[in-house]
This record gives sequence, C-alpha cells and structure tokens, in this order.
Amino acid sequence: MTTKLVDQVCHSGRTLAVIVRAGFHNEGIKFFTPSEFSQQLGYMNRPSGHVIPPHVHNPVPREVHYTKEVLFIKTGRVRVDFYDDDHAYLESRILQTGDVILLAYGGHGFEMLEPTEMIEVKQGPYAGECDKTRFEGISADQAVIKP
Repeated sequence: MTTKLVDQVCHSGRTLAVIVRAGFHNEGIKFFTPSEFSQQLGYMNRPSGHVIPPHVHNPVPREVHYTKEVLFIKTGRVRVDFYDDDHAYLESRILQTGDVILLAYGGHGFEMLEPTEMIEVKQGPYAGECDKTRFEGISADQAVIKP
C-alpha cells in the first residue's frame, strides 16, 4: 500500500484534515494550510547555522469559529475515522509514529491500534463540554481505510 507523504482528507470541497507522514522531507519551509485557517501547520528544514531572528508576535484580533487541532503521533499506531458535519462516516486513515495530522473540519474519532502516545495542540481557551458534540461512531470492522 502506497501512502502519500502529505495527504488531504476532503469532503464536499472542504479540507477535513491534513496528514504529514513521518517520511516527509523538503528543503526550506513549507506550509500545508491555507492562510485563512485559524491553526497553521508548517514544516521547516534549515541547515546548521541558519538564524531565525528574534521576534515577538504582534497582537492581531482573530475570530475562531471551529477548533482545529494538531496531533503528533509520538509512538504507536492509531486509526482516525472521519465524519461529515451530520455525523455520517466517510473514511479512515492509519497514523503511526512520527506522523502529524491537523484536524480542520467535520468530525473525527480514534482507535488506538497499539499503545500510542500523542501530543495535541489546539486553540484555547478550552470551553469544557460546550467545546464538542459527542456521537456514536463506527465499529472497527466498518472502517474503510484509505492509503
């Protein structure tokens, strides 16, 4: 099975997720998200001695309507199931050690296929139970795993 090193999961013309596989390599800097996303995902490959000048980020008013989250798969394997906004199952992907995923829109659920460590980054502040709507997902035998 061939896996793309950068994969976009899309439905009805909207990006649900961007997956960057552990084997991705590029010279310089590469951003995977459009500038209007409230969470940006980029990759940098810089040589020894490269300097990024010290800087501060200026206050810029931003309005966030949907929480976007980035997961770094530190160790293990996990199946990610994707759903549309109406909770209908669409497809699944397998992530493994070193992969990164930005979850942008739609629904998602996870099943750990082996012991897994993940690091999650998302916008705050956390809104508690108001932050998400939980729903019944698919079973493992219903998963349609895309490469």
